[in-house]
Amino acid sequence: MSQLAHKIKIGVPKEIKNHEYRVGLTPGSVRELVHQGHQVYVQSGAGVSIDFTDALYQAAGATILPDAKSVYHIADMIVKVKEPQPNECLMLRADQTLFTYLHLAPDLEQTKALMASKVTAIAYETVTDAAGRLPLLAPMSEVAGRLAIQAGAHCLEKACGGRGVLLGGVPGVAPANVVVLGGGVVGYNAIRMAVGMEASVTVLDRSLNRLKELDDLFGSSLKTIYSTTDTLEEYITQADLVIGAVLLPGAAAPKLITRALLKKMKQGAVIVDVAIDQGGCCETSRPTTHADPTYVEEGVVHYCVANMPGNAARTSTLALNNATLPYVLTLARKGTVKALQDDIYLRAGLNVMHGHLTCKAVADAHHLPYTAAESLLK
Repeated sequence: MSQLAHKIKIGVPKEIKNHEYRVGLTPGSVRELVHQGHQVYVQSGAGVSIDFTDALYQAAGATILPDAKSVYHIADMIVKVKEPQPNECLMLRADQTLFTYLHLAPDLEQTKALMASKVTAIAYETVTDAAGRLPLLAPMSEVAGRLAIQAGAHCLEKACGGRGVLLGGVPGVAPANVVVLGGGVVGYNAIRMAVGMEASVTVLDRSLNRLKELDDLFGSSLKTIYSTTDTLEEYITQADLVIGAVLLPGAAAPKLITRALLKKMKQGAVIVDVAIDQGGCCETSRPTTHADPTYVEEGVVHYCVANMPGNAARTSTLALNNATLPYVLTLARKGTVKALQDDIYLRAGLNVMHGHLTCKAVADAHHLPYTAAESLLK
């Protein structure tokens, strides 16, 4: 195959999810792609909300197109942030690659729409690395974990429906009890923020090794508890703020907080369910938006915004591009099939191809047939 065959057209549409201001590629990322000979097409206004103007994209070498339809029509690869909405799925084609967050396990409608489009869809959140980590999910997990404490502290205020508890307390008054479910990237970053704000913080996890690591990192500032049905009930019922930070890669989140347990929580307590992208870890969680972020069930405030990092959109976009750009460059340089054949860790990100589901966790979640990616890439 000639070198010219590896020069492709990359499209960056404007995100249309409620209060989503992130953008798939920064001007700096565009410049890198253009420098390597690729063509980049950016929808007008795609980054303007975070001060990435059309002029900056043009200066980096991008062509500005007036609408999403034009971007989808011309591009070989679409680079986004959030999962495509129904009208966007209709614009996808069988000869295209989609590279974005998908979170298909709780979303049958999107799963079927991507299968029907025949697009090759690679999900940021299931790409792995040699250490078994999720390198493209990590930067947004870092942001979400830190934002979760900010959001939770705000929701605890009486005017927001909370208990009227200050996270760090004051001299003579005890701080809030913060319980973090899961000690991964989200959990770690939530713990850092909560400890920094002088809350009383407990983390529950089922990995003793991870609990030991967190104990070494935070010492007496953090209580580390092995997660069981009994300990969950004990600590959640004492909590003022619960951060849902559990993750099963690609799969639906386990429902750790049942409605029965919710009824035992303090009135005005707050749950920030960061796992909502994967269906949520609370039985009563349902996705909300930045426009209307909370609701109350059984006297407990639920914050379940499905695109939390979108509220820190500039920081999030820069952090995400730091992680995704090497993969975008590889996909563009080698072509999608060759890139997936050569890299088992990138291949783990392949969720849909030629109408087949290639992520077993998603297939199992929806009781749909699973096809191994290798069989489609021969």
